[in-house]
Amino acid sequence: MTSRDALQARLEQGIATLGLSLPPEAVPRLLDYQALLQRWNAAYNLTAVRDPDEMITRHLLDSLAILPYVQGQTLADLGTGPGLPGIVLAIAAPGRQILLVDSNGKKVRFLREAIRSLKLEGVRAEQSRVEDVEGQFDCVTARAFASLADMLGWGGHLLAPDGIWLAMKGKLPDDELPGIPPGFALRGTHELTVPGLPAERHLLVLARGA
Repeated sequence: MTSRDALQARLEQGIATLGLSLPPEAVPRLLDYQALLQRWNAAYNLTAVRDPDEMITRHLLDSLAILPYVQGQTLADLGTGPGLPGIVLAIAAPGRQILLVDSNGKKVRFLREAIRSLKLEGVRAEQSRVEDVEGQFDCVTARAFASLADMLGWGGHLLAPDGIWLAMKGKLPDDELPGIPPGFALRGTHELTVPGLPAERHLLVLARGA
């Protein structure tokens, strides 16, 4: 078992490599979240990643890599699973109203426990299909849970008129770009380098428009 000190060193090094400046309490709270996820994962199988070191890299740092692109006062994280990237963003940049959406009951139970035990203010979890969620948000995040066409087809109504949609992908999904529905446009593509992760990571920024 990797010690908390070793995990903290790995996390802090990764945050520095990403060039991020987080609130002082963020690192211990991120480690509390990782420990809670690891504990629940043993019984509920919330994520295929079981190694604590890998959780730091593949979950925490991977989520933190999009932080510079997040904007606005309200955020919806669709297909959040165990809270990725939503809970990580809530800890790293508190003050937003964040809605975590997942259709899986076990994952939503975990989310509610994480919100309670980590005292995450302004964060709530909803068990729902994306197409049934109501409201509009300044920022919508989605971590590779569907194609761009499906993401925007199911959840496009959630994006505020001047909001941005942050789609987290592995390889650049060139084949998905023609499927972006009418009324939405690709505003930017960013290649992300996640410390300790050799795999490709891309962030697609979408918005309303032609």
